[in-house]
Amino acid sequence: MDAATERTLSKVPEVTLIFWIIKIAATTLGETGGDAVSMSMNLGYLVATGIFSAIFLHTVGAQIAAKRFHPVLYWTTIVATTTVGTTLADFADRSLGIGYAGGTALLLTLLLASLATWHWTLGSVSVDTVSSPKAEVFYWVTIMFSQTLGTALGDWTADSAGLGYLGAAAIFGGLLAIVVAAYYLTAVSRTILFWIAFILTRPLGAVVGDFLDKPISNGGLALSRYAASAALLVIMAICVMLVPQRAASRSH
Repeated sequence: MDAATERTLSKVPEVTLIFWIIKIAATTLGETGGDAVSMSMNLGYLVATGIFSAIFLHTVGAQIAAKRFHPVLYWTTIVATTTVGTTLADFADRSLGIGYAGGTALLLTLLLASLATWHWTLGSVSVDTVSSPKAEVFYWVTIMFSQTLGTALGDWTADSAGLGYLGAAAIFGGLLAIVVAAYYLTAVSRTILFWIAFILTRPLGAVVGDFLDKPISNGGLALSRYAASAALLVIMAICVMLVPQRAASRSH
């Protein structure tokens, strides 16, 4: 790749079907992996959040320092955001006692504030513009908030709203289908639709992850969190390694 081509490319992947498949697998892995460390290992939400926060900061630093798009590094960073999002949301909702509704409201406010600040500072929140360190910082902070919000929103829908894991999965899957229809049938901003879809895939992955590893008495399948996490990691690895991914073309 010549220098002129590199300058026209973003440091995030082109948004294709495989992008969304890997994203949903990553969000589901974040739920099972986060629960494995905080619950199965009995470390608690605060300690688990500290561990995953350190991993998140390390991978984000490596991602920002990279000169071009690296699929493995990018998706490792995404998984880091989903795991820290899981334990951080659980800590806020359960340990701090603000509840699912309070956690969802707080995190939605932080997410919208991040997007607004990003747009005000750089003039766009399109992922095609993520090619400078400043844009990448906004991008990863926004993603971290969206992943944390998704956990709280998924738990709220499945538990507090009484829809159960499958019911909640159907709700979020249906909302994603509406976003897809809007993409093909309307002129709604592609940037807005991207962020809506990106946010919705997180609660979908959260409730699917809970469905896999929660007790049968609670509506889950009671699978081992370690086994479920390993299976999801293998699925992600196969997709990342075998399906070519290109960097998104940078907007001008």
